Amino acid sequence: MQSRFRSDRRLTVRMTVTMFLLGLLYVAFIAALLVLLKSWLLVVVLMGAMFVAQFWFSDRIAMFAMHGRVVEREEYPELHAVVDRLCAMADMPKPTVAVSEMDMPNAFATGRNPDHAVVCVTTGLLRRLEPGELEGVLAHELSHVAHKDVAVITIASFLGVVAGLLVRFAFYSQIFGGGRRDQNTAVVFAGVMGVSAAVYAISFLLIRALSRYRELAADRAAAQLTGRPSALASALTKVTGDIARIPTKDLRTAQAFNAFYFTPATGKEPGIERFFSTHPTLQQRLDQLGRISAELGETTVPPEADRA
Repeated sequence: MQSRFRSDRRLTVRMTVTMFLLGLLYVAFIAALLVLLKSWLLVVVLMGAMFVAQFWFSDRIAMFAMHGRVVEREEYPELHAVVDRLCAMADMPKPTVAVSEMDMPNAFATGRNPDHAVVCVTTGLLRRLEPGELEGVLAHELSHVAHKDVAVITIASFLGVVAGLLVRFAFYSQIFGGGRRDQNTAVVFAGVMGVSAAVYAISFLLIRALSRYRELAADRAAAQLTGRPSALASALTKVTGDIARIPTKDLRTAQAFNAFYFTPATGKEPGIERFFSTHPTLQQRLDQLGRISAELGETTVPPEADRA
């Protein structure tokens, strides 16, 4: 079913190109592992099992990792009401609604398709945002579901996850078992580590580039659906500023899931590392919302002095 979220052809093209390039990388990765490990059955079974587990259970894995739990209408009636209204406006299935008992203000969406999606907000976000701001954030997350970029990021992340795990496995195997291996085995492990590291690096860059664009696409879609880009801009400013005041050590666990969050769990705006970030800068997002606000004839935008 096609939702009323405005389609984004550039996002679709980027997702297609990213998946195509990662597909080529995936084939090359499997071929390299087959040559190095000399066991097609082991490689295919291992990667197939991990892919199925990540794709089919990604929502449960994300919910567990980010301390989310499904909540019913009786427990959070206002939250459900906002999601109901937005889903009616967008003409899309209502996702499962969840809440994470975290003080960090944030939100995320996950799931393999719109019929099996979860939208989760933290209690810290619910405490800090006004109703209009919360509506903007939830519209942003619902647009990720409608555009199916949540599923694409989940699939795209798989190769990097496997490569990263193989690097760690090869590294620790060499440390703890190097003395018991012959030279040929050491060469195989070194080859696996090298190929895995290269695959991880390439997939990392491809995913980050797509992730930054999809956040801008979600901001645009949310602003156009609600007709209130200034409310979304206000939420972005408030959430980013509050996260910046949280000690970095308290954000480290959450940072592993930055690609899924409404705004990254970082203590400061990125400098040169913005090229490796999962999100565009706050200024880029606010500038885009300012342009949409002008197009829609809105006059209320967050003042420059209030921007974190």
